[in-house]
Amino acid sequence: MAATQTLYCCPCLPAAHIAQQLRLQGWHLIATSEDAAGAASPSAGLQGQVGLVWLEEPLAPLLQRTLQCLRGLRTPGPIQWVGVLPPEALELGAWRELVINHLRDHQTHPLPFQGLEQLLASAQRRASLLLGGGALTLADDELGMIGQSAAMAALRQQIRKVAQVDAPVLISGESGSGKELAAQAIHQQSRRATGAFVAVNCGAIAPALIQSELFGHERGSFTGATNGRAGLIETAAGGTLFLDEIGDLALDLQANLLRFLQEHTIQKVGSNRTLQVDARVIAASHIDLASAVASGRFREDLFYRLSVLPLHLPPLRERLSDIPALARHFLRTSLAGLSDTQVEGFSQDALSALLTHPWPGNVRELQNRMRRAVVMADQRLISAADLGLPGPQDDAALALEAVRALAEREAIEKALGRVDQNMTHAARLLGVSRMTLYRLRQKHGLADYPIAA
Repeated sequence: MAATQTLYCCPCLPAAHIAQQLRLQGWHLIATSEDAAGAASPSAGLQGQVGLVWLEEPLAPLLQRTLQCLRGLRTPGPIQWVGVLPPEALELGAWRELVINHLRDHQTHPLPFQGLEQLLASAQRRASLLLGGGALTLADDELGMIGQSAAMAALRQQIRKVAQVDAPVLISGESGSGKELAAQAIHQQSRRATGAFVAVNCGAIAPALIQSELFGHERGSFTGATNGRAGLIETAAGGTLFLDEIGDLALDLQANLLRFLQEHTIQKVGSNRTLQVDARVIAASHIDLASAVASGRFREDLFYRLSVLPLHLPPLRERLSDIPALARHFLRTSLAGLSDTQVEGFSQDALSALLTHPWPGNVRELQNRMRRAVVMADQRLISAADLGLPGPQDDAALALEAVRALAEREAIEKALGRVDQNMTHAARLLGVSRMTLYRLRQKHGLADYPIAA
């Protein structure tokens, strides 16, 4: 590190030899305590707030002290907390809740110093980004998702609910809408968070290899199989198996997957023995699997096994109010590590273009356009041309309509949020009739979310 960086430590400092190595790397360690919940002073050269929960034993008094620190420590900015804990702490409900609710990341003992360095470096990079601008602190959350629209609020609520059980989840949504991100959020919020998250793109593996990739194979089971190999399902034991684009899976493999979902057993290629595997399955598809079932391209019994907990991701065009926050986030990540650029933000024509584009490629398209813009921009502010989007019309009518629509949508979402989605009360807040609010709700693509009478 180029400058001294403060590291808040609770409930105590790391072991002496670890603390010494951290100081040699430029960290200024502050040991917090119950008294320190009042205030703490950062060192000079502050680059962002970073905290470390270092726990040797999961003792009850230490839990209370740690919670007081995480909730009450007052610093110049928000702290990015990470933790290093004994494995047995994660088996205790109270400590597990602390990790889920308060820590950005964690590792378990024993952890080599290099692993600790990487953990802190990741937290420091994020803390620096947050220190540089306030929008991201309001937009991002522990699920790793950005956006405050009604659609995202409903999605967050659903994710937290389905994460609490082990039943299969079927995520639907257009390409680029963030299905894998949603699957990772479910995994991180579940009791399997310490296990592996194994992602498989069923459409990207050659048909001749996918059975071996998923279920594994024994030595000599086919030409070239010089060694036995564990499949991806077995690799996910104790964690989560994410099957992306499951609609591309061949019918014979669908039958094998159905057996795994029913019996939690697999059979490797070339073996007559069954192997018990405990892995949660989350599947995703951009095609309508119900239609695939009707056309005979997908097994009906597998469809119902997978869709115990259905989750739909809204396309970007249905959450226009999230676009500015997403664009700022992708701008920051695209600028990370670049020193020879003067880009600082967006011009008005760029913002208008972002709000009027239909986004057929959804969030992935937005991310790619931001990467392009950072490279193409010659000015301090990114233009619509830098994004590869058409500029505003001469009379600026399109841009004005986009801004008006965004403001209208945000007002509706805020009103519904304030009254717990009650249409009558929201209409009264907005000064319109219930029928007008229903029409506006339909116009802005908010009609698919449950609304109280």
